[in-house]
This record gives sequence, C-alpha cells and structure tokens, in this order.
Amino acid sequence: MRHVVTPEEAGSRADRLLAHLASAPRSLVAQAFKDGLVTKSGDAIKASFTLESGDEIEFSIPQRPSLEVRPEEIDVPILYEDDELLVVDKPAGMTTHPAHGATSGTLVNALLAHTGGLPGEPLRPGLVHRLDRDTSGLLVVAKTPGALSALGKAIAKRNVRREYLGLVKGRPQHGSGTIDGPIGRDPHNRLKYAIVAGGKPSVTHYTVREPLRNDAEVLFTLETGRTHQIRVHMSALGHPLINDPLYGRSDSRFALPGQALHAWRLSFKHPVTREPMSFEVAPPPEYELAKQLLQ
Repeated sequence: MRHVVTPEEAGSRADRLLAHLASAPRSLVAQAFKDGLVTKSGDAIKASFTLESGDEIEFSIPQRPSLEVRPEEIDVPILYEDDELLVVDKPAGMTTHPAHGATSGTLVNALLAHTGGLPGEPLRPGLVHRLDRDTSGLLVVAKTPGALSALGKAIAKRNVRREYLGLVKGRPQHGSGTIDGPIGRDPHNRLKYAIVAGGKPSVTHYTVREPLRNDAEVLFTLETGRTHQIRVHMSALGHPLINDPLYGRSDSRFALPGQALHAWRLSFKHPVTREPMSFEVAPPPEYELAKQLLQ
C-alpha cells in the first residue's frame, strides 16, 4: 500500500499513522517495521520515524494466522447439564476462549471435547458471557442455537443475575453503593480499561459482605457485563481487588494467579422450559486462604 502524508498528518510517528491507516493491531504494525516492510523513498524506516507532509511511504502489514479451535480433554467442573445448556465452574487461571497468544487450554477447548460441538462464533462457541482468565466461578454455556439466542437476549435485557465475591484493598467508606461509570479502553494503556467519556454504560452494585482487618470482602451484582468491569470500577473507587496485577498490585503472600474475584451466584430462566434456575459455587481454596490471611 502507498500513502502520501497530508499536512494534517505531518509530525505523526510512522507506527501510529500506519496503525490508523491499516486499522491493524499495534503488534502487527510493529512486526512490519521489524521486518523492513515500511519504507520511504525505498528505504526502510523505524517505527518512531517522524513523518513530514508530502512523504510517500509504502507498507505491507502481515495478516494474523487464522485460529483453529481444537477439542482438548481438560477436566472442568460441570454443575448442571441438559440438552440445551450446561453450567460450569471455571477455574481461576483458565482463559475462557482462544485468542492470539492463548490458543489452547481454554474453557472452550474443554467444552468442545465434552460436547462434540457448540453453536455460535467459531472462537466463542456456546458463550453468552465470559470471565477474565484469573476470575473463577460460574458460567452458563448454550448447547443449541435456540438456547444461545435466548440466553443472549436475557443477558442483554439484564434478566440474568450475576453475583461475585471479591477481596478489596481497604474498606469502602459506605457499606453499599452503586458505581455508574462508562467503560472504554484506557487511552494511556491499551491493555487496560478505564472510566472514560464515551465509554459503554457500566453499572456495578456493591455491598460490604465482611469487614476484614484492614480490607474487606465485597459482594458485587452486575447490571452490565463489560470487560474488567468490577476491576475497573473498584480501582476507580480507590479499593482495587487484592492481588490484581493490572489495576492494583500483585502480592506474593497469596497463591491466587491474579485478582481475588469469584463468580459466586448465577440465576436465569431456562431458555426452553422458562423455569427459574439458580446456582451457587463456593470460592476456590486459594481465595479462602487469601481471605484468612487478611483477617
């Protein structure tokens, strides 16, 4: 591809302009520079090169290889299963679905081996909601297209109740409250999310379940389900989750793989029978040990 730098683009870093022009992830843009695939007047330039008006650049951005999801025999606790759905207790440290950098060992790999096949997107079959890699607990998975559609609509209409338990740094000033803050990409760190103007509406209700010595165990109820929602909201409140390496800090005292957060309760209506269904699963031993250390 060829592009002539406009006066408005003058002064831009080459990598930032190419990421915009190609609508490509920065990792692929960085690789293109390393491979010498970005040139000006025939000479390779660096990612940090400052462009001037009239510069003619040529570039080629490599495509990511397509991902293939393979069934893998991985033991995952199944709390309930029928012809339409199943409810699992995802272990902390397990990624929910494959992505670049985590193509195996995920919950989806395990579910495909168990069921033989699931409806929906190739990389996220059966999923109507997700949990962060280091968050443990309850997930409902659809086994049929009808169940996937019905559960997806229930999530969108906020008819699925999701309650979490978490250990937070310090004690919130109020025993209960609501955090209403739109969430989007952190403009300063693409690995993080933040409360930002123009973000997606995000609402978290919280109640202090048990005061600890200097910290607290908190019950969270979600109205929305944004990526990292509880972690972002509690960090903004000044009480990040214990052992959260991204929004707080890691603590070597704990055996947890990451943040002390557990999807504790899950309630919804069965997509076919319409019968109310409710599930509860205790936090894993690592969470309970962390709580004991904070008492």
